[in-house]
Amino acid sequence: MKPIALPSGKKVFFASDNHLGAPDREASLPREKEFVRWLRAIEDEAAAIFLLGDLFDFWFEYKTVVPKGFTRVLGALAHLSDRGVPVYYFVGNHDLWMRGYFEAELGVPVFHKPQVFEIGGKRFFIGHGDGLGPGDKGFKRMKKVFTHPLAQWLFRWLHPDIGVRMGHYFSVKNKLISGDEDVRFLGEENEWLVQYARRKLTEAHYDYFVFGHRHLPLEIPLSPDSTYFNLGDWIGHFTYGVFDASGFRLEKHPPQSS
Repeated sequence: MKPIALPSGKKVFFASDNHLGAPDREASLPREKEFVRWLRAIEDEAAAIFLLGDLFDFWFEYKTVVPKGFTRVLGALAHLSDRGVPVYYFVGNHDLWMRGYFEAELGVPVFHKPQVFEIGGKRFFIGHGDGLGPGDKGFKRMKKVFTHPLAQWLFRWLHPDIGVRMGHYFSVKNKLISGDEDVRFLGEENEWLVQYARRKLTEAHYDYFVFGHRHLPLEIPLSPDSTYFNLGDWIGHFTYGVFDASGFRLEKHPPQSS
């Protein structure tokens, strides 16, 4: 992976788990506007922006059709890309059916697995976080079905009006499919992403592990020179990650309505 430079005065930003469209488009519209306001606020100082998945509560790309709506956030991402701000997208468990639209229309590369980046001389291990670490066997089996080429081919034969409505319904209603586990801190020894990060550290050194998925803003030291971060979400926390010359930290975006 090509290293990302960090010029003086610039920062790299990280955000995850917006779940736009949940519980419905009307309810998520204020959150979409807040996220776009944040993107506009950071664009001048951003050396790069990482979006770590579940931007949408359900997303499926047909050959010539994508879900209706989300015009504001898609336009904001296109604007950033056109300005030359690198934006990197990692699929989550709600929007893992991305197949080229972001790359072709927005100029945003999409990753389906965790990746290693060197940013400002530091090694980052970055991903959404679903299906990693021990446990969660039911979801891991379900994900294999969702990502199987035959299952995706069959789903594409559904009319988009039926397929998108069905996908959105189950995404909201079914906890196994949505991955909407109880949002509570399990303790360092029981957080499965922390266990996963510690195991990866036995293979190679990483300064920072950055994940989403858990919907909890977390900062957990793994060793004297390695730290695990979870970004939280843009539903209740409105938190995001910032990396600059002083290191990595979590910050909070204050919604205008608060």
